[in-house]
Order: sequence, then structure tokens, then C-alpha cells
Amino acid sequence: MSTASPAKSLGDPGITPLSPSHSSKDADSNEPSAPSFVVVVAIDFGTTSSGYAYSFTKEPECIHIMRRWEGGDPGVSNQKTPTTILLTPDRKFHSFGYAARDFYHDLDPTEAKHWFYLEKFKMKLHTLANLSIETDIQAANGKRVKALDIFSYALSFFKDQALKELSDQTGGEFNNADVRWVITVPAIWKQPAKQFMREAAYKAGLVSRDNPDQLIIALEPEAASIYCRKLRLHQMIDLCSKTAVNGYSPTESVGAGMVQAKEHVRRNRQSRTFLVENVIGELWSELEEGDRYVVVDCGGGTVDLTVHQIRLPEGHLKELYKASGGPYGSIGIDYEFEKLLCKIFGPDFIDQFKIKRPAAWVDLMIAFESRKRAAAPDRSNPLNINLPFSFIDYYKKFRGHSVEHALRKSNVDFVKWSSQGMLRMNPDAMNALFKPTIDHIIQHLSELFEKPELTNIKFLFLVGGFAESPLLQQAVQNMLQGRSRIIIPHDVGLTILKGAVLFGLDPGVIKVRRSPLTYGVGVLNRYVEGKHPPDKMLVKDGTRWCTDVFDTFIASDQSVALGETVKRSYTPAKPSQQVIVIHIYCTEREDVAFISDPGVRKCGTLRLDVSGTESPATRREIQTLMQFGDTEIRAMAVDVTTSRSVKASIDFLSQ
Repeated sequence: MSTASPAKSLGDPGITPLSPSHSSKDADSNEPSAPSFVVVVAIDFGTTSSGYAYSFTKEPECIHIMRRWEGGDPGVSNQKTPTTILLTPDRKFHSFGYAARDFYHDLDPTEAKHWFYLEKFKMKLHTLANLSIETDIQAANGKRVKALDIFSYALSFFKDQALKELSDQTGGEFNNADVRWVITVPAIWKQPAKQFMREAAYKAGLVSRDNPDQLIIALEPEAASIYCRKLRLHQMIDLCSKTAVNGYSPTESVGAGMVQAKEHVRRNRQSRTFLVENVIGELWSELEEGDRYVVVDCGGGTVDLTVHQIRLPEGHLKELYKASGGPYGSIGIDYEFEKLLCKIFGPDFIDQFKIKRPAAWVDLMIAFESRKRAAAPDRSNPLNINLPFSFIDYYKKFRGHSVEHALRKSNVDFVKWSSQGMLRMNPDAMNALFKPTIDHIIQHLSELFEKPELTNIKFLFLVGGFAESPLLQQAVQNMLQGRSRIIIPHDVGLTILKGAVLFGLDPGVIKVRRSPLTYGVGVLNRYVEGKHPPDKMLVKDGTRWCTDVFDTFIASDQSVALGETVKRSYTPAKPSQQVIVIHIYCTEREDVAFISDPGVRKCGTLRLDVSGTESPATRREIQTLMQFGDTEIRAMAVDVTTSRSVKASIDFLSQ
């Protein structure tokens, strides 16, 4: 397919660069003046848990974490709510979070199979290769529902909750137009997934398409980074410190500081307001111009690594190296546990059990979750996991013998049956479940630290819910061997949420990002014998053109200032053209010659109607501009003579 010429088949006459083709960058001149929002609300839509936080623009030092909701799990602190959603049998929204889980749980199994229950569905946006508006995902009953509906129901739920809480706070009906919304997404997500989140927000009514700037899509590690700048010494644990932090000397166990931090957090749990002092934290003031640090955001679904560099005097952040990572979040441990259950009880039974007793399966995973959080490197006593009665009962019906018998027969040494009806795992067995996920993270970090541009990294900030794991902390410590200081903020699971609020209050703090893709337009160049492939030659009115040339606007991994505009000037290849069509292409590759090269795809089209206008110049100048925004890229074409213009947002979701 790559040999065929897209331009010839499209049949439009095309454009050619005006020489010299120039590019100008004016990052500062066109920053829109910030509209006046009364409050910033950030939504952390996580794989395993979600929540929101807000701050009034008049008192930006107070960040309020959402109201406590019903429900809660033993052994799990809940400032956020599980990312679970329930739809009625006719596919209408029913409930979210603990409420969804508990209601689904209490349904009779015969009735439950008509309801649509989904959990951990955010990962689908990362793993699907060809995501589109039509993509569907599978509910627990095996039926499929549209992903866009699920995501917009969830966002709509958070919108209603937040507006209700704000109305109660202010004592009147709170208007959505007064809210600036921020939604966080993993930095390693591809463009289609980031755009998908925005589409879901439009559908949920958070913002309208006419006012896209009311919503900022923030990258999770960037948000964490912004919060970490504000950290005071008493708000974090320094794993590598040679002096005592929180009254513990570093020789005492890694876990000890964490225990005390959790106690500190638990005491403060009653107050949901965090004060962010309007100062730069002590840690941050140690950083000098050009210093680098890494943010490792370990969530439920993904692990995201971002390298930032400080730009003084304002302390703006510059992304040094494009975000990397992968699907190595804590749900990997759940999958390992499931694999272990399949090994003991047989995959056929586990698959059936999930379908026939879905609520009991949820129960079992909740029981596992709290034990998973108790895993630690120096633990010596076993971890007990409650098996739901219906698991024991259903297994006996299914196999004709007992769970105890299965355990004896399975040759899994580390897991025993206790007479109280529990699976008893010795600590090594639990640690083994963590190993594949932690190994992935460590391998990734090692590769990152070997890159020549990433020498002398001053700090490594470990954030996200999975960062609470002592096993992960110890592994990172062992890998770094003191090369960087490892810093873990207290209440580490809320770091991103708090940072996202700060980002919404001051979006200008992130100044430079790396472009994840190469963008350009398809043009015609004069055909040069020997330089251009013969199959690209096109003769028009006696002129020989080379078609399908990829004219690069910005290359993958190039630094882009937020709001930066890149301009190019073109002229119609045929002066009498009435409509000028400019196709925009993107690719992950850095060096692209032709739009027909493998991996290049069309992601936008600008159609400029110039009919009925005469251009006094011999060659009509068409200026094409691309502006690189938060997650959206806006393109515009202007006919310089008449000032007619056309705009387009680049679409990554149309297949």
C-alpha cells in the first residue's frame, strides 16, 4: 500500500511551499487571557480509584478534597472512590463507586447478569490500538457497551457531585460556567486516548465545544511535579536521607516512616482541606537552574516516567525527555493473583465462577486488595485471604471435591488452607505476585537512567497509589544505589489530584513539552531527477511535480512551548484553484519523507474556499498555522490576500 500515491488518488491539485518556507514561533504573544473562573475542579479518573478536588481562585492555597462518600473497605483508606460503574438492564446510568459495587453485590445472581457492571475500564484506552468514538468495552455480564458512554457517565457523575458540594459550600446554586475543569490522563497515552477523554467531557456536559478552554487535560506526572514543588519537609519521606526524617533513622525499616506518615494522614483525615503554602518547598529551593528530576507515577493501571528540568527564575518546568512507561500499574498484581487461583482451581472454574457468581468474585478481589497492601519486604507472618462462602460452595458443586483438596493437589507450596476458611499465603508467595510488575518498572527505570542526557538526576519523586508499596520502594532504592534522592510525598495517592488543582489555577507553569508525534502536511515539490523516486512524478500543465511530500511542522520528541504556533507558507500548485485542500498527517517516526511512508496517517483536513476572489500577487500565499496546546492541536489556514481563514482541530479518533 505504501507505494500507491495518496495525493494522486485524492485528485486534488495540491499546494507547494513558497520559498523560502519559513517557520515562526511566538509562544508568548498568543497566550489567551485567562477567563475568570470562580473555582478549579480537578478530576483524577484512575484505573482503580477516582476522585476530585477543588480550590476557589480567591483562596488558591486551600485545596479541598471531595466529601467522604458511603462505603469503604477494611484495610484500605478511602479518600477516593473505586472506579466502578453500574448501568441498569436498559443501559442507563445507575451508580458509581462503592454504591455501584454494593448494589451490584446485593443483586440476586440471576438478576445481576442483566445489569452492566464495569471496573478497571480505563486501561482499555491505553491498550486498544484503534480507539474510536465507536469503541465498545465488555461489562461483567459479558455484554458490550460503548466506551464513550461509560466515560461520559462517570465524568457526569463527578460533575454532579462536585457542583452539589460547591452549591452546599456557597449556599446557592453553583453555575457550571464558573468552573474550570481539569482532567488528568497518563502522559504515555497516545493522542487518540487523550482526545477521547475530551470527547467524553463534551458528552458529559462538563464543557461545550464552543468553549474548549474551560477544560484542561493535564498529564498525571506533570500534575504530580507541580505539587512536589510545594512540598515542605514535614510533608514527605526521604528514603535516602542520612538524617532522620519523621523521627526515624534511615537504618530502621523503609516501612516505619510510611506507617507514621499514614498515621499523620489518618489524623488529618477529618479535615479534607490541605493547605498549600504559597512558598516553594525547602526541597525545591535546593534545585538550581538546569537541575533535573524524575517523577515516577505509579498508579493502578500504568506507570509513567517523566523527566523535568528547572528553568529559573520563575521555576518553570521543562520536559526533558518524552514520557515513557507502560501498563505496569498495581492491577498487574491482581492479574498474578488470578493466575495463581487458576493454577490451583483451574482456569475453567475461575472463568465460570466470575460469570456465575460475579458479586462473590468482587468480594474475593476486595479481600485480596487489603492483604496486598500489607505486603512488605521484611514480613514474616503469613497473609490470610478470606474465601467467600459461595466460592467454596460453588467449587464443590463444580468439581465434586473440596477447595482444601484442590490446594493439597495443586503443588503450590506457598499457599495453604486454614481451618477458618482462608487461603494462607506465606510472604514469599505474596512477594512473588508483585515481582513481574515491579521488575517491569525497575527495568524501565534502569533504561531511563542509562540515557546519556539523563545523567545526575537530583531527585526521584515516587507518586501515585502504588508508590505506597514498601516492596516497590525497596526495589527502587536497590536499583538507584544512592544515585538520586527518593522522595515520597505523604498521602501519595492524592499527589496528582492536588497538583492538578494547582495546574488549573496556573496553567502557565508547564512551559515546554516534547511532541509525542511528528506532524506535517502533504505538499508537491518540483520534481528533481535523481533525488525523487520516479513513481512520485506527476506532470501538470507541463510542470513536473513530486507528489506526497511530507512537509514537517514539528518532529517527534522536539521541544514545543505550550501555545506555540508554527507557520508555513504555501501556494496553490495550480493558480486557478477554487478550493484549497490541505491534508495534515502525523506519525511516530522522526524522519519522514513521504505521506505514503509506513506509519503515517492522516489526522486532519483544512478546506479553504477561495472562489470568487482574485489574488493580485502572481502567486497566492496561503499561510498554514499549527498551534500546540494541552492535548489538542489546532490548525488554521489563511488566504493572505483576502484574510479568509478556516480552522480545524486535529482528529485522532476517526479511523
